[in-house]
Amino acid sequence: MIKRMRNFNPGPAALPLPVLEQVQEELLDFEGSGMSILEMSHRGGTYERVHNEAVANLRKLLDCDEDYAILFMGGGASTQFALVPMNLLSQGSQAAYITTGYWGEAALREARKLGDAREIWSSASTKHDRTPVPDEFRVDPKAAYLHYTSNNTIEGTQFHYVPNSGNVPLICDMSSDILSRPLDVSRFGLIYAGAQKNMGPAGVTVVIIRRDLLERSRPDLPSMLSYARIAKENSLLNTPPVFAIYMVKLVTHYLLDQGGLKSIQACNARKAKLLYDIIDGSNGFYRGCAQPDSRSQMNVTFRLPTEELEKRFVTESSESGLIGLKGHRSVGGIRASLYNAVSLEDVRTLVDFMEDFQERHG
Repeated sequence: MIKRMRNFNPGPAALPLPVLEQVQEELLDFEGSGMSILEMSHRGGTYERVHNEAVANLRKLLDCDEDYAILFMGGGASTQFALVPMNLLSQGSQAAYITTGYWGEAALREARKLGDAREIWSSASTKHDRTPVPDEFRVDPKAAYLHYTSNNTIEGTQFHYVPNSGNVPLICDMSSDILSRPLDVSRFGLIYAGAQKNMGPAGVTVVIIRRDLLERSRPDLPSMLSYARIAKENSLLNTPPVFAIYMVKLVTHYLLDQGGLKSIQACNARKAKLLYDIIDGSNGFYRGCAQPDSRSQMNVTFRLPTEELEKRFVTESSESGLIGLKGHRSVGGIRASLYNAVSLEDVRTLVDFMEDFQERHG
């Protein structure tokens, strides 16, 4: 038996073991073809079935109808920071941004290179320790769109509601919590998400866009940067990231087999509660970074009394088979990412380690 680590990495992140085992089983001879899927043409019927099943699985998980196109693109969510304004922010219009962390600020910076992008609310003054309450921001009804980041991997905060944008299209970077809970897609104009948290490996980005917004894509955009062109060709305008899409198909099939997103949400809530309970019950030895009402169920961030203890925590946890717990280099501290493939047993093992560490060093 291979000894597997308990993986709390923030992305690329843990993948379901049954999915990895299926990949291993199918890798050399995919569906009796005598070839690996890594070797197949993306124009062949075998891959086309994989591609379309990945789309169908996402539609089923998200209850997403045909009013939306589902695209597979490259470049990660960071490329979408530019593609959103390229496609949706026309000359003379403005876009609104809510910034609640590092990645939201990055999205705003990219948009400002391309047009009039305005920050309408920010949590920077409190070091991005919270998300806004619903009445803290106002959206100009003439805005081209409202952009926000649903979950902040670095800071450990998460929106627990969908912002009301009125008739303004709502755009969301949902990279780190898509497929972690049920979602009303009809509230959004566009959702984008890198796969490497809850959907699959790094290498593919999923874009879900309302079809009427495709008409906004400027005709003079390069083809590979146009949502309209990508949608028209079913994401097959050029060679797509075949293997990553294949894994998205497997992961989404696995999530459907687990009972869908309501079941996944319930498990994620139990995992997060276990971890936040030990933080809150530690008499200040562990200190959460996010305000309680804004805490993320995907990325739990906390500090210890000293940076020296934090370094020791990371070293000792790694030696105990718990990896990926070091906080982002921009903020330090500790971060445990509890994506879908992180099991309840993984979190219980982490909690046991934390109790022991506090007993020895508190």
